[in-house]
Amino acid sequence: ETCQRPLWDPRLRLAPDQELYKENEEVALSCPEGFKPSFTHIKCAGEMQTAEHSGFADRTTWLGRKSTGVWIHTEGPVLCLEAFQVVPGTLEVSTTSIKLNWTCSLPDACQRMQATCRLSGPSSPPCEAEEVTAQEMLHGQNGTFTCDHLQPFTLYNVTISVPPSTILFTRLLRTKATVPEKPERLWLDASTGTLRWQALPSCKGEILGYQLNVTAWGPQDGGFLQVERLRLSSSDTEHPLPAHGPGTRYTVAVRGLTAAGAGAALLGEFQSNGSDTAAPPDASSRLVRDISPSQGTAVLRLRPIPWVPGAASEHQLLVAMTHNSTVLEGACSGEPQPFNASRPPDAYVAAVLNLSAQMDFVLGDGTRGHGFHNAPLRPGWDYTALLRLERRSQQEETFACVCYSFSV
Repeated sequence: ETCQRPLWDPRLRLAPDQELYKENEEVALSCPEGFKPSFTHIKCAGEMQTAEHSGFADRTTWLGRKSTGVWIHTEGPVLCLEAFQVVPGTLEVSTTSIKLNWTCSLPDACQRMQATCRLSGPSSPPCEAEEVTAQEMLHGQNGTFTCDHLQPFTLYNVTISVPPSTILFTRLLRTKATVPEKPERLWLDASTGTLRWQALPSCKGEILGYQLNVTAWGPQDGGFLQVERLRLSSSDTEHPLPAHGPGTRYTVAVRGLTAAGAGAALLGEFQSNGSDTAAPPDASSRLVRDISPSQGTAVLRLRPIPWVPGAASEHQLLVAMTHNSTVLEGACSGEPQPFNASRPPDAYVAAVLNLSAQMDFVLGDGTRGHGFHNAPLRPGWDYTALLRLERRSQQEETFACVCYSFSV
Protein backbone atom coordinates (compact mmCIF):
# COMPACT_ATOMS: atom_id res chain seq x y z
CA GLU A 1 0.00 0.00 0.00
CA THR A 2 1.20 3.52 -0.80
CA CYS A 3 0.17 7.12 -0.17
CA GLN A 4 0.43 10.01 -2.60
CA ARG A 5 2.16 13.21 -1.55
CA PRO A 6 -0.54 15.24 0.29
CA LEU A 7 -1.77 18.46 -1.35
CA TRP A 8 -2.15 20.51 1.79
CA ASP A 9 -0.76 23.92 2.74
CA PRO A 10 1.78 24.90 0.03
CA ARG A 11 4.06 26.29 2.74
CA LEU A 12 4.53 22.85 4.29
CA ARG A 13 7.98 21.29 3.93
CA LEU A 14 8.11 17.48 3.90
CA ALA A 15 11.16 15.38 4.77
CA PRO A 16 11.61 13.20 2.86
CA ASP A 17 9.87 15.01 0.02
CA GLN A 18 8.64 12.51 -2.60
CA GLU A 19 5.56 11.72 -4.69
CA LEU A 20 4.79 8.32 -3.12
CA TYR A 21 5.24 7.03 0.39
CA LYS A 22 5.10 3.45 1.63
CA GLU A 23 2.63 2.34 4.26
CA ASN A 24 3.80 3.28 7.80
CA GLU A 25 6.54 5.53 6.38
CA GLU A 26 7.02 8.56 8.64
CA VAL A 27 7.36 12.08 7.23
CA ALA A 28 8.59 15.11 9.19
CA LEU A 29 6.73 18.40 8.57
CA SER A 30 8.02 21.95 9.04
CA CYS A 31 6.92 25.50 8.16
CA PRO A 32 8.57 28.88 7.48
CA GLU A 33 9.89 30.86 10.43
CA GLY A 34 7.15 32.10 12.72
CA PHE A 35 4.76 29.28 11.76
CA LYS A 36 4.34 25.71 12.93
CA PRO A 37 2.50 22.70 11.41
CA SER A 38 -0.59 21.34 13.14
CA PHE A 39 1.29 17.98 13.21
CA THR A 40 5.09 17.76 13.22
CA HIS A 41 5.10 14.13 11.97
CA ILE A 42 2.69 12.19 9.80
CA LYS A 43 2.60 8.52 8.75
CA CYS A 44 1.14 6.86 5.66
CA ALA A 45 -1.84 4.70 6.63
CA GLY A 46 -2.43 3.37 3.09
CA GLU A 47 -5.54 3.40 0.94
CA MET A 48 -8.82 3.18 2.75
CA GLN A 49 -11.89 1.85 0.91
CA THR A 50 -15.18 3.45 1.90
CA ALA A 51 -18.60 2.66 0.47
CA GLU A 52 -20.13 5.68 -1.27
CA HIS A 53 -23.53 5.21 -2.90
CA SER A 54 -23.38 2.17 -5.23
CA GLY A 55 -19.61 1.79 -5.60
CA PHE A 56 -16.37 2.12 -3.66
CA ALA A 57 -14.03 5.10 -3.39
CA ASP A 58 -10.36 4.95 -2.46
CA ARG A 59 -9.01 7.54 -0.06
CA THR A 60 -5.42 8.05 1.00
CA THR A 61 -5.29 8.38 4.78
CA TRP A 62 -2.59 9.87 6.96
CA LEU A 63 -1.98 9.58 10.65
CA GLY A 64 -0.61 12.49 12.66
CA ARG A 65 1.48 12.17 15.80
CA LYS A 66 0.25 14.08 18.84
CA SER A 67 2.64 15.57 21.37
CA THR A 68 1.93 12.54 23.57
CA GLY A 69 3.26 10.26 20.83
CA VAL A 70 -0.15 8.80 19.96
CA TRP A 71 -1.00 8.49 16.25
CA ILE A 72 -4.46 9.67 15.16
CA HIS A 73 -6.21 10.33 11.84
CA THR A 74 -5.47 13.88 10.64
CA GLU A 75 -9.17 14.45 9.88
CA GLY A 76 -8.39 17.00 7.18
CA PRO A 77 -5.43 18.94 5.82
CA VAL A 78 -2.39 19.79 7.93
CA LEU A 79 -1.81 23.58 7.95
CA CYS A 80 0.98 25.98 8.81
CA LEU A 81 -0.27 27.91 11.83
CA GLU A 82 1.12 31.13 13.23
CA ALA A 83 3.28 30.33 16.20
CA PHE A 84 2.70 33.82 17.55
CA GLN A 85 -0.79 35.30 17.47
CA VAL A 86 -2.54 38.37 18.79
CA VAL A 87 -5.70 37.01 20.37
CA PRO A 88 -8.61 38.05 18.10
CA GLY A 89 -10.81 40.75 19.59
CA THR A 90 -8.30 41.82 22.26
CA LEU A 91 -6.65 44.73 20.43
CA GLU A 92 -7.87 47.82 22.29
CA VAL A 93 -7.05 51.37 21.21
CA SER A 94 -8.05 54.32 23.41
CA THR A 95 -7.11 58.00 23.34
CA THR A 96 -3.90 57.39 25.31
CA SER A 97 -3.10 53.67 25.14
CA ILE A 98 -2.83 50.57 22.93
CA LYS A 99 -3.29 47.13 24.50
CA LEU A 100 -3.28 43.58 23.13
CA ASN A 101 -3.23 39.99 24.39
CA TRP A 102 -0.90 37.50 22.70
CA THR A 103 -0.28 33.75 22.65
CA CYS A 104 2.68 31.70 21.46
CA SER A 105 2.00 28.03 20.75
CA LEU A 106 5.59 27.17 19.79
CA PRO A 107 7.98 28.19 22.56
CA ASP A 108 11.07 27.66 20.42
CA ALA A 109 9.83 30.24 17.89
CA CYS A 110 8.99 32.82 20.54
CA GLN A 111 12.10 32.97 22.67
CA ARG A 112 13.58 36.44 23.20
CA MET A 113 10.44 38.16 21.87
CA GLN A 114 10.54 41.94 22.01
CA ALA A 115 7.55 44.30 21.78
CA THR A 116 7.97 47.98 20.88
CA CYS A 117 5.67 50.95 20.46
CA ARG A 118 6.87 54.21 18.90
CA LEU A 119 5.71 57.22 16.92
CA SER A 120 5.27 56.31 13.26
CA GLY A 121 7.21 59.38 12.13
CA PRO A 122 8.56 62.72 13.31
CA SER A 123 5.94 65.10 14.65
CA SER A 124 5.59 68.60 13.26
CA PRO A 125 3.98 71.86 14.38
CA PRO A 126 1.31 72.61 15.34
CA CYS A 127 0.69 69.00 16.40
CA GLU A 128 3.95 68.15 18.09
CA ALA A 129 3.92 64.77 19.85
CA GLU A 130 6.47 63.52 22.35
CA GLU A 131 8.53 60.54 21.24
CA VAL A 132 7.33 57.52 23.21
CA THR A 133 9.27 54.28 22.86
CA ALA A 134 7.77 51.53 24.96
CA GLN A 135 9.89 48.39 24.82
CA GLU A 136 9.22 45.15 26.66
CA MET A 137 10.54 41.59 26.58
CA LEU A 138 7.74 39.03 26.29
CA HIS A 139 8.04 35.69 28.06
CA GLY A 140 6.05 32.48 28.24
CA GLN A 141 3.16 31.27 26.11
CA ASN A 142 0.74 34.17 26.60
CA GLY A 143 0.54 37.66 28.03
CA THR A 144 -0.52 41.28 27.58
CA PHE A 145 1.42 44.14 26.01
CA THR A 146 0.35 47.72 26.76
CA CYS A 147 1.60 51.08 25.43
CA ASP A 148 0.64 53.86 27.84
CA HIS A 149 1.00 57.65 27.97
CA LEU A 150 0.28 58.08 24.25
CA GLN A 151 -1.21 61.17 22.65
CA PRO A 152 -4.69 61.25 21.11
CA PHE A 153 -5.23 60.93 17.36
CA THR A 154 -1.58 60.04 16.72
CA LEU A 155 -0.08 57.22 14.63
CA TYR A 156 2.08 54.63 16.40
CA ASN A 157 3.92 51.55 15.16
CA VAL A 158 3.39 48.48 17.32
CA THR A 159 5.88 45.70 16.52
CA ILE A 160 6.59 42.31 18.10
CA SER A 161 9.74 40.66 16.83
CA VAL A 162 12.48 38.14 17.56
CA PRO A 163 15.87 39.81 17.07
CA PRO A 164 17.67 40.28 14.84
CA SER A 165 15.09 40.43 12.06
CA THR A 166 12.04 38.15 12.50
CA ILE A 167 8.80 40.17 12.62
CA LEU A 168 5.97 38.27 14.31
CA PHE A 169 3.44 41.12 14.32
CA THR A 170 3.43 44.73 13.16
CA ARG A 171 0.58 47.20 12.93
CA LEU A 172 0.21 50.94 12.33
CA LEU A 173 -2.43 52.21 14.75
CA ARG A 174 -3.95 55.62 15.42
CA THR A 175 -5.10 56.44 18.93
CA LYS A 176 -8.68 57.61 19.27
CA ALA A 177 -9.71 61.25 19.02
CA THR A 178 -10.60 63.37 22.00
CA VAL A 179 -12.33 66.75 22.15
CA PRO A 180 -10.28 69.61 20.68
CA GLU A 181 -8.62 72.48 22.47
CA LYS A 182 -10.58 75.72 22.55
CA PRO A 183 -9.89 78.14 19.67
CA GLU A 184 -7.16 80.67 20.42
CA ARG A 185 -8.55 83.84 18.80
CA LEU A 186 -11.99 85.35 18.34
CA TRP A 187 -12.57 88.84 17.00
CA LEU A 188 -15.17 91.05 15.32
CA ASP A 189 -14.63 92.87 12.05
CA ALA A 190 -16.51 96.01 13.03
CA SER A 191 -16.68 97.32 9.46
CA THR A 192 -18.68 94.31 8.22
CA GLY A 193 -20.17 93.00 11.47
CA THR A 194 -18.50 89.64 10.80
CA LEU A 195 -17.30 87.41 13.59
CA ARG A 196 -14.02 85.58 12.89
CA TRP A 197 -12.00 82.92 14.72
CA GLN A 198 -8.74 81.06 14.21
CA ALA A 199 -9.09 77.60 12.65
CA LEU A 200 -8.21 74.66 14.88
CA PRO A 201 -5.58 72.09 13.82
CA SER A 202 -6.54 68.39 13.86
CA CYS A 203 -4.14 67.52 16.70
CA LYS A 204 -6.61 65.73 18.98
CA GLY A 205 -8.98 64.57 16.26
CA GLU A 206 -10.18 65.56 12.83
CA ILE A 207 -12.03 68.88 13.10
CA LEU A 208 -15.54 68.06 11.86
CA GLY A 209 -16.89 71.57 12.33
CA TYR A 210 -17.58 74.37 14.80
CA GLN A 211 -20.41 74.97 17.23
CA LEU A 212 -21.24 78.65 17.46
CA ASN A 213 -23.63 80.14 20.03
CA VAL A 214 -24.53 83.83 19.71
CA THR A 215 -26.74 85.62 22.24
CA ALA A 216 -27.85 89.16 21.40
CA TRP A 217 -29.43 91.47 23.98
CA GLY A 218 -30.93 94.73 22.76
CA PRO A 219 -32.83 97.60 24.38
CA GLN A 220 -35.32 98.24 21.58
CA ASP A 221 -39.02 97.68 22.15
CA GLY A 222 -38.64 97.01 25.84
CA GLY A 223 -35.80 94.53 25.48
CA PHE A 224 -35.22 91.76 22.96
CA LEU A 225 -33.17 88.60 23.11
CA GLN A 226 -31.98 86.42 20.26
CA VAL A 227 -30.12 83.13 20.66
CA GLU A 228 -28.50 81.42 17.66
CA ARG A 229 -27.01 77.94 17.87
CA LEU A 230 -25.19 76.96 14.69
CA ARG A 231 -23.27 73.94 13.46
CA LEU A 232 -20.73 75.14 10.88
CA SER A 233 -18.38 73.16 8.67
CA SER A 234 -14.67 72.76 9.43
CA SER A 235 -13.81 75.21 6.64
CA ASP A 236 -15.93 78.00 8.18
CA THR A 237 -13.99 80.46 10.30
CA GLU A 238 -16.38 83.42 10.12
CA HIS A 239 -20.06 84.20 10.55
CA PRO A 240 -22.07 87.45 10.40
CA LEU A 241 -23.53 88.59 13.70
CA PRO A 242 -27.32 89.02 13.59
CA ALA A 243 -27.90 92.68 12.72
CA HIS A 244 -29.71 94.69 15.38
CA GLY A 245 -29.74 98.33 16.33
CA PRO A 246 -27.36 100.44 18.43
CA GLY A 247 -26.68 99.33 21.96
CA THR A 248 -27.00 95.60 21.22
CA ARG A 249 -24.71 93.40 23.35
CA TYR A 250 -23.48 90.11 21.92
CA THR A 251 -22.15 87.15 23.87
CA VAL A 252 -20.40 84.60 21.66
CA ALA A 253 -19.11 81.06 22.33
CA VAL A 254 -17.24 79.05 19.68
CA ARG A 255 -16.16 75.41 20.08
CA GLY A 256 -14.42 72.92 17.84
CA LEU A 257 -16.04 69.55 17.15
CA THR A 258 -14.36 66.15 16.67
CA ALA A 259 -15.82 62.65 16.65
CA ALA A 260 -15.40 62.72 20.45
CA GLY A 261 -17.62 65.80 20.82
CA ALA A 262 -17.30 69.53 21.43
CA GLY A 263 -14.25 71.07 23.07
CA ALA A 264 -14.01 73.96 25.50
CA ALA A 265 -15.59 77.23 24.38
CA LEU A 266 -13.76 80.45 23.63
CA LEU A 267 -15.99 83.28 24.86
CA GLY A 268 -16.25 86.82 23.56
CA GLU A 269 -18.42 89.88 24.23
CA PHE A 270 -19.08 92.61 21.68
CA GLN A 271 -21.14 95.75 21.36
CA SER A 272 -22.81 96.99 18.20
CA ASN A 273 -21.74 100.38 16.84
CA GLY A 274 -23.73 103.42 17.86
CA SER A 275 -25.22 104.58 21.12
CA ASP A 276 -24.45 102.49 24.17
CA THR A 277 -27.42 103.89 26.07
CA ALA A 278 -30.00 101.41 27.22
CA ALA A 279 -33.72 101.80 26.61
CA PRO A 280 -35.60 104.33 28.72
CA PRO A 281 -36.78 102.81 32.00
CA ASP A 282 -40.41 103.10 30.92
CA ALA A 283 -39.97 101.43 27.52
CA SER A 284 -41.23 98.11 28.82
CA SER A 285 -44.01 99.68 30.83
CA ARG A 286 -45.46 101.21 27.68
CA LEU A 287 -45.98 97.68 26.42
CA VAL A 288 -47.43 96.36 29.72
CA ARG A 289 -50.48 98.10 31.15
CA ASP A 290 -53.52 97.55 33.32
CA ILE A 291 -51.68 95.39 35.86
CA SER A 292 -54.29 94.10 38.33
CA PRO A 293 -52.92 92.39 41.45
CA SER A 294 -56.43 91.51 42.63
CA GLN A 295 -57.35 89.73 39.38
CA GLY A 296 -53.82 88.49 38.68
CA THR A 297 -53.77 89.90 35.15
CA ALA A 298 -51.79 92.31 32.99
CA VAL A 299 -52.34 93.45 29.41
CA LEU A 300 -49.42 93.05 26.97
CA ARG A 301 -49.18 94.85 23.67
CA LEU A 302 -47.77 92.16 21.35
CA ARG A 303 -46.28 92.71 17.90
CA PRO A 304 -45.06 89.95 15.53
CA ILE A 305 -41.30 89.39 15.61
CA PRO A 306 -40.08 90.39 12.13
CA TRP A 307 -36.36 89.68 12.18
CA VAL A 308 -36.29 85.86 11.86
CA PRO A 309 -36.81 85.11 8.15
CA GLY A 310 -38.13 81.69 7.34
CA ALA A 311 -39.82 81.15 10.71
CA ALA A 312 -43.49 80.26 10.98
CA SER A 313 -45.91 82.87 12.29
CA GLU A 314 -46.71 80.80 15.39
CA HIS A 315 -45.43 82.66 18.44
CA GLN A 316 -45.19 81.24 21.94
CA LEU A 317 -45.76 83.40 24.98
CA LEU A 318 -43.56 82.24 27.87
CA VAL A 319 -43.70 83.54 31.43
CA ALA A 320 -40.82 83.50 33.94
CA MET A 321 -41.20 84.71 37.51
CA THR A 322 -37.88 86.54 37.51
CA HIS A 323 -35.88 89.34 35.88
CA ASN A 324 -32.66 87.29 35.96
CA SER A 325 -31.01 87.56 32.53
CA THR A 326 -29.34 84.12 32.72
CA VAL A 327 -32.68 82.45 33.46
CA LEU A 328 -34.30 84.39 30.60
CA GLU A 329 -31.60 83.29 28.14
CA GLY A 330 -32.20 79.67 29.13
CA ALA A 331 -35.96 80.13 28.80
CA CYS A 332 -35.70 81.71 25.36
CA SER A 333 -33.52 78.94 23.93
CA GLY A 334 -34.76 75.99 26.00
CA GLU A 335 -37.66 73.58 25.81
CA PRO A 336 -40.61 75.37 27.47
CA GLN A 337 -42.52 73.42 30.12
CA PRO A 338 -46.18 73.44 31.18
CA PHE A 339 -47.09 75.60 34.16
CA ASN A 340 -45.92 74.13 37.49
CA ALA A 341 -46.85 76.09 40.62
CA SER A 342 -44.15 74.34 42.68
CA ARG A 343 -41.32 75.63 40.43
CA PRO A 344 -42.08 79.36 40.08
CA PRO A 345 -38.78 80.54 38.51
CA ASP A 346 -39.14 78.07 35.61
CA ALA A 347 -40.58 79.56 32.46
CA TYR A 348 -43.90 78.11 31.32
CA VAL A 349 -46.01 78.40 28.19
CA ALA A 350 -48.92 80.76 28.76
CA ALA A 351 -50.24 80.83 25.18
CA VAL A 352 -49.53 79.84 21.58
CA LEU A 353 -50.51 82.60 19.15
CA ASN A 354 -50.73 82.80 15.37
CA LEU A 355 -49.58 86.39 15.46
CA SER A 356 -49.67 88.40 12.23
CA ALA A 357 -50.54 91.89 13.53
CA GLN A 358 -50.35 93.91 16.72
CA MET A 359 -52.74 92.78 19.44
CA ASP A 360 -53.45 93.29 23.14
CA PHE A 361 -53.24 90.08 25.18
CA VAL A 362 -54.56 89.54 28.70
CA LEU A 363 -51.89 87.64 30.62
CA GLY A 364 -53.14 85.62 33.61
CA ASP A 365 -56.79 85.13 32.63
CA GLY A 366 -56.63 81.41 33.57
CA THR A 367 -57.35 79.95 30.11
CA ARG A 368 -55.86 76.56 29.23
CA GLY A 369 -55.02 74.85 25.99
CA HIS A 370 -53.03 71.96 24.66
CA GLY A 371 -49.71 72.20 26.49
CA PHE A 372 -50.22 75.70 27.93
CA HIS A 373 -51.86 77.42 30.89
CA ASN A 374 -52.33 81.18 31.12
CA ALA A 375 -52.05 81.01 34.91
CA PRO A 376 -53.15 83.95 37.08
CA LEU A 377 -50.29 86.23 38.20
CA ARG A 378 -49.31 86.41 41.86
CA PRO A 379 -49.11 89.73 43.73
CA GLY A 380 -45.64 90.70 44.92
CA TRP A 381 -43.75 88.83 42.17
CA ASP A 382 -41.46 90.09 39.43
CA TYR A 383 -42.40 88.74 35.99
CA THR A 384 -40.88 88.64 32.54
CA ALA A 385 -43.06 87.57 29.64
CA LEU A 386 -41.17 86.41 26.54
CA LEU A 387 -42.83 86.47 23.13
CA ARG A 388 -40.85 83.77 21.33
CA LEU A 389 -40.36 82.79 17.72
CA GLU A 390 -38.16 79.87 16.70
CA ARG A 391 -36.62 78.46 13.55
CA ARG A 392 -34.89 75.07 13.48
CA SER A 393 -32.93 73.16 10.88
CA GLN A 394 -30.32 70.44 11.00
CA GLN A 395 -27.47 72.96 11.12
CA GLU A 396 -29.08 75.91 12.90
CA GLU A 397 -31.44 76.85 15.70
CA THR A 398 -32.60 80.45 16.13
CA PHE A 399 -34.72 81.65 19.04
CA ALA A 400 -35.92 85.26 19.09
CA CYS A 401 -37.67 86.72 22.12
CA VAL A 402 -39.16 90.10 22.97
CA CYS A 403 -39.06 90.59 26.76
CA TYR A 404 -41.75 92.33 28.79
CA SER A 405 -40.52 92.84 32.36
CA PHE A 406 -42.91 94.08 35.03
CA SER A 407 -43.92 93.58 38.68
CA VAL A 408 -47.37 92.83 40.08
